[in-house]
Amino acid sequence: MPVIERAKRDEVFDTVLVANRGEIARRVIRTLRTLGIRSVAVYSDADAAAPHVREADVAVRIGPAAASRSYLDIDAIIAAARDTGAQAIHPGYGFLSENAAFGAACAAAGIVFIGPGPQALEVMADKIRARDHVSASGVPIVPGFSAAGMTDDQIATAAEQAGFPLLIKPSAGGGGKGMEEVHSAAQIPDAVATARRVAKAAFGDDTLLFERLILHPRHIEVQVLGDAHGRVIHLGERECTLQRRHQKVIEESPSPLIDATTRARLGEAACAAAASVDYTGAGTVEFIVSADRPDEFFFMEMNTRLQVEHPVTEAVTGIDLVEQELRIAAGLPLTLGEITPTGHAIEARVYAESPARGFLPATGDVLRWEPASGPSAGTVRTDAAVETGSTVGAEYDPMIAKVIAHAAGRADALAQAGRRAGRHGAVRGGIQHRLPPHADRRPGRAGRDHGHRTDRPDAALRRSRPDDRGAGSGRTGRSRRGHRIPGTAARLGAVAGPLGLADGCGCRGTHDPVPDGCG
Repeated sequence: MPVIERAKRDEVFDTVLVANRGEIARRVIRTLRTLGIRSVAVYSDADAAAPHVREADVAVRIGPAAASRSYLDIDAIIAAARDTGAQAIHPGYGFLSENAAFGAACAAAGIVFIGPGPQALEVMADKIRARDHVSASGVPIVPGFSAAGMTDDQIATAAEQAGFPLLIKPSAGGGGKGMEEVHSAAQIPDAVATARRVAKAAFGDDTLLFERLILHPRHIEVQVLGDAHGRVIHLGERECTLQRRHQKVIEESPSPLIDATTRARLGEAACAAAASVDYTGAGTVEFIVSADRPDEFFFMEMNTRLQVEHPVTEAVTGIDLVEQELRIAAGLPLTLGEITPTGHAIEARVYAESPARGFLPATGDVLRWEPASGPSAGTVRTDAAVETGSTVGAEYDPMIAKVIAHAAGRADALAQAGRRAGRHGAVRGGIQHRLPPHADRRPGRAGRDHGHRTDRPDAALRRSRPDDRGAGSGRTGRSRRGHRIPGTAARLGAVAGPLGLADGCGCRGTHDPVPDGCG
């Protein structure tokens, strides 16, 4: 592990407001407390008794439960920062974390936005613009074309020239919405009409992007840090191929697919993408990597914020990414030397969902919360939004915790995650939940996830090697960017039984979840 110089309070900020909720708010507050920085939490009426509210030095109500009137209310958050004397705002992930208007509002108020500048936020927010921009810096992109301004006939001609199969994606979209596969010219009219309709309804923009459909993809992302002095570095890669409904569920570092040569090339490409927008802060450059040709990778997008899965990078590098964000935002240069990851880390997300009801969000009271503890707790980290006595409502994203295991090797990390996800990083009680696949190791226990078998998904993780083609299943899932995932890597839905919440009504899909960016 590198020797890391810790930031001092008088070098960074006296007071920082955290414009988020749940586990990420608690995680940011933890670093602020370590550095002796006064923390300000914001909360909606639904979160008045939430742990992050109590753990902060100061807490400010910003509105009712609806995210649009609280966590997405720029004016309310800026007012809270002014009233509490906050010098900076950390946006966490999701909500306003990648909102250029929020960054501009912070600047106008004389408050530091702990994140990148306006160019990065604006360029990377649009897939087509981001793709073209990084390509000019030599970053490899998936072959394809933008359909902006094209007629249907022009799209058909361009698609024939590009070659099939193709993936249609909304330019302004994310989370897999509006994506359509086309394998022949005859499928284009219906697929384009569907993609445009969904894109317009979901994002207010029906501009489409066509890309080559990679049939055996792996989702690899690279963590980068950039400072205001022109230095950009990378901290290695994470693999996020294991997903459900285009949302990451299991993440690990390093990727078992990537060799040292490809890792260096990925890092160089990620740094080039970040440098092309004068990136400052922590960010993630996402690539699609062919399992058939692991040395071939293509830029997908850049997430201009801290990712949900950042703890696996922290585990293998020993670097507190939130602290680095604070240093960079305060204008300090990066002082990290050569970074050599140690061991292997795996993160498994815990959701308040009902597998028996199609993974709909579940609600209720947490009867008992048991985070990792005991002699081996040092190798397992639990970042949670809840504790004993918490109430899980239907207003926000159903992810309530993450269990991160770190060990010398991948097999040991997987075993730790499997044991602790079920025993420690869990709630005990009555309503349905969904633990990641490690949690149930009973033979024959299986669930269904888009028609894919989910018996022994822990074995699927063990089989996630460069030569993994989904043998034995013949079925494929899709990554959150729409590319096919081998069947063995799509087995995500194992049910560990009821856990955690009592007296919950169960959401019938009427809630208004705010995406966490899945990342």
